[in-house]
Amino acid sequence: MYRSMTAEEIRFTGDADDELNAYFARPTDAGPFGGVIVIHHMPGWDEQTMEITRRFADRGYLALCPNLHHRDAPGASPDDAAAASRAAGGVPDDRFLGDMRGAISYLQSLDEHNGKVGVIGFCSGGRQAFLAACSIELDAAVDCYGGFVVGDPPPGMPVNIRPLLHLAENLSCPLLGLFGQDDQHPSPAEVDELEAELKRLGKQHEFHRFDGAGHGFFAADRTMYRPEAAVEGWRLIFSFFGRYLAG
Repeated sequence: MYRSMTAEEIRFTGDADDELNAYFARPTDAGPFGGVIVIHHMPGWDEQTMEITRRFADRGYLALCPNLHHRDAPGASPDDAAAASRAAGGVPDDRFLGDMRGAISYLQSLDEHNGKVGVIGFCSGGRQAFLAACSIELDAAVDCYGGFVVGDPPPGMPVNIRPLLHLAENLSCPLLGLFGQDDQHPSPAEVDELEAELKRLGKQHEFHRFDGAGHGFFAADRTMYRPEAAVEGWRLIFSFFGRYLAG
């Protein structure tokens, strides 16, 4: 582990040449280090997400977490920015992918980067991690209970998103999926459907399901936190990224 690190807010060029902010944490050693892009959940670019970003730096990664809600409410609190994003229909998939390409370019420009990039996302970020892995060449991706990869959102949900199962044939890298058996979005049946399609396509993947855990079981600052599932989930994440990103 790298106990010495730096963490700061930086700016990079995202979709449509927009400048947006990101939280960046990295070890202070010379490297080289793999890159991890942390995709925040629907509640936004919050302290819990920044803590997760620092956790990757502690494990020897260049960890970058873009503020995907930056355009919706510049300078606002995470709660207000998330509310503004929901009111606007959520983060458009095309805009997200443009921001991801910009984040990857930022990591690749760093002298201490080893050339490998992975993504991890939680909740809506899990869906976006899958979208990125099916749209951009990556080295590894982790989907933590991303909803609506399979299945349409329920009526009245305040975001404009569509399922992504049809993109599975374009999956560019190994995928780790971590899901709660008590979750509704994605439900166990939806996880099974996604896994069956990945098996049919011969895509490299590793899915784990946790009994007694629902949506958001990694969220240590929320009531849905399930420590046993989270501890095992982190072990699996670091083992997975260690295989595909470290070096």
